[in-house]
Amino acid sequence: MSTLKVLLKKEVLQFKRNSFLPKLVVVFPIMIMLIIPWVTTMDVRHVSVSVVDNDHSQLSQRITANINASEYLTLHSVTTSFDLAFKSLEQGDVDAILEIPQHFEKGFATGSVKKLSISANSVNATKGSLGSQYLAQTVASSIKEMRASLSPTQAGDLVVIQNRYNPTLEYRNFMIPAILVILIIIITGFLPALNLVGEKEAGTIEQINVTPVSRFSFTLAKLIVYWVAGLIVITIALIVAWLVYGLTAVGSLLTIYTGAFLFILVISGFGLIASNISSTMQQAVFFMFFFVMVFMLMSGLLTPIESMPQWAQYVTYVLPPRYFITIMRSVFLKGATFYDMRFNFLALAILAVVMNLGAALTYRKRS
Repeated sequence: MSTLKVLLKKEVLQFKRNSFLPKLVVVFPIMIMLIIPWVTTMDVRHVSVSVVDNDHSQLSQRITANINASEYLTLHSVTTSFDLAFKSLEQGDVDAILEIPQHFEKGFATGSVKKLSISANSVNATKGSLGSQYLAQTVASSIKEMRASLSPTQAGDLVVIQNRYNPTLEYRNFMIPAILVILIIIITGFLPALNLVGEKEAGTIEQINVTPVSRFSFTLAKLIVYWVAGLIVITIALIVAWLVYGLTAVGSLLTIYTGAFLFILVISGFGLIASNISSTMQQAVFFMFFFVMVFMLMSGLLTPIESMPQWAQYVTYVLPPRYFITIMRSVFLKGATFYDMRFNFLALAILAVVMNLGAALTYRKRS
């Protein structure tokens, strides 16, 4: 224990004397929480629409007015020429074209309703798909309004939608809990890796190699400082989420901190493994960058795991962020308990043991 205390004191002094790292621990989570939730969104707004109105009826005018009033759609133009509208689509000025055929409104009275046509620019598949859905919903709403004005008794909704756990459908509420994953990986994964490799390049690691310090004591001293730093980062991020976005956890903070601490153990151990097998700072950076990209793309952070190919879904079981993201979103938005998330906690605990043992075993003393 005395050896560990000396090593830990060395690491704390080294951390404090660094003019950059203490500032990074405080400023980085604040900047990430202030910027990323606003720019990382799947909400599609300002879809530019050109209406080809061949009907010139009250219904077509109602549809056009509702498009113009929508917060998701922007009315670009109203024309009778599909070729002119399509030219705007090709030039990128328009995202979708709504073509209203002749006698569209009369078709409701005669029972021979003609179909509307929506042409969307799907180069951006997300914007094209969601834009088409928003446009179709606006048209359906306009038709419903017309039918309600003609027959008020049929105006009631047959389907009632309830959005549980995120009633406002704010995408940032879905992303903020997962953003903590990025913060922890950067602070407790990258920094320990770069710290140890930096000592290798500076030659100071050789002073440790000629001492009787065990590799387990050395590894633990390296990790504890970043464990504390990770918990500080989590605390700052939770405070910013509350003050700026009004987002607080529905579930227990103890559950959140337990999951965060286990994830910190996993990632910090992984960072030391990267540093142990790397000889230079450049190697460590590329090693960590590769796995961070895998973590972000395959852990459910940006895309649902269920939409991935079956083989990819199996791969995600060995990715630590998968479990922490599930814990954070479930506790934050649904109020899940420790018992509800027991499988994810168990998986993180197993990975924490594996990673930290790996960090200690891959460290080789060379005298």
